[in-house]
Amino acid sequence: MGRLLSFVLGRYIRRGALTFITADGKSFACGDRTGEPVVVRFQSAAAQRRLLFDPELALGELYMEGELTMERGTIADLLAIALSQPDMSPRWAKLRHWLRYILRHAQQFNPRQRSRNNVAHHYDLDARLYSLFLDPDRQYSCAYFENSTAGLDEAQLAKKRHLAAKLLIEKGQRVLDIGSGWGGLGLYLAEMTGALVTGVTLSTEQLEVASARAAEKQLSGCAKFLLQDYRDIPGPFDRIVSVGMFEHVGVDHYDTFFKRCAELLSPDGVMVLHSIGRPEGPGITNPWIAKYIFPGGYIPALSEVLPAVERAGLLVSDVEILRLHYAETLKAWRERFMARREEAVQLYDERFALMWEFYLASSEMSFRKQNMMNFQIQLTRRQDVVPYTRDYIGREEARLVAVERAVSPKLQMAGE
Repeated sequence: MGRLLSFVLGRYIRRGALTFITADGKSFACGDRTGEPVVVRFQSAAAQRRLLFDPELALGELYMEGELTMERGTIADLLAIALSQPDMSPRWAKLRHWLRYILRHAQQFNPRQRSRNNVAHHYDLDARLYSLFLDPDRQYSCAYFENSTAGLDEAQLAKKRHLAAKLLIEKGQRVLDIGSGWGGLGLYLAEMTGALVTGVTLSTEQLEVASARAAEKQLSGCAKFLLQDYRDIPGPFDRIVSVGMFEHVGVDHYDTFFKRCAELLSPDGVMVLHSIGRPEGPGITNPWIAKYIFPGGYIPALSEVLPAVERAGLLVSDVEILRLHYAETLKAWRERFMARREEAVQLYDERFALMWEFYLASSEMSFRKQNMMNFQIQLTRRQDVVPYTRDYIGREEARLVAVERAVSPKLQMAGE
């Protein structure tokens, strides 16, 4: 088994300086010896077999079970090497990948009840967990780093401002926030633009926090949050925004999503969709992520999204690709989580902390090493709704900065 492991990993790991120590104490090196050395130990022969049989699933499981440990470097360092390799996977791993691709429609079938269960799996965790690593406004999506010196809190505020600028909101307009999370974006839009915001979520935990925040900021009259599926919300709305929710829709529901948005959007309305995207065309959700983190989730390719937009009768008025912004966001989350890791252990246990550490590290490296990105698509029902050029975005952002300083110097969570 040790020889087979050495052969397969040696063929796959062509770059970097990576050493493996097998369960019987023997070691072998992989890569071209460039970069900082990383050393990994297998704790059992069974762990070695599992990695060979199904590396996409087993690597994360072995780490969270303590069957694969880091002797030198961190799990992020290991993943940085692993995800930067040319594709030399063994044939059986490729066959397993294609089998998962064939089955992806069943895994991403998300009717209402299944959607609610999937959301609860991740977002109804102990609220104290998210406070360990998110910004005070609890933005759990890609931040917008306007410059290299921006911190996480500043970048998350810039993300909300950037979205608001693209929405071109006027005072009193009705805004629908699909997948409103803990309410940060909806409250920002209500407070800074004077909009009447309705946020919908499938998480009871998020609903309670968002509603409490609205009451605390005395915004309940212009920002309300509902435990409701977007497919059931009545319209119309002047503006629609959705951030970090589309990844949970599933490929078989894209037509439903955009057709419903088209029905809800007024004739002169504007919609902005913010989602993670994959660069290489249709694929699958990593099996470890699907099993432990986001069941039913899938990161779409633009080639899967735009045809559904067209079939819904919506017009694409702008597309922006955010490169590496999420890598920097996840790096900040991972560093904050690691600084307070023991608190996560106390909330759950060591296995959970290892799982969360692997989740944040693997997500960061997929953006940093495998060209994952975020896209923001602006949609309308008529050609003349938004200005001819993109200059208005910068002007509107500058105006909102002034409003922020006057209205609310620091946006906070309820009770903080």
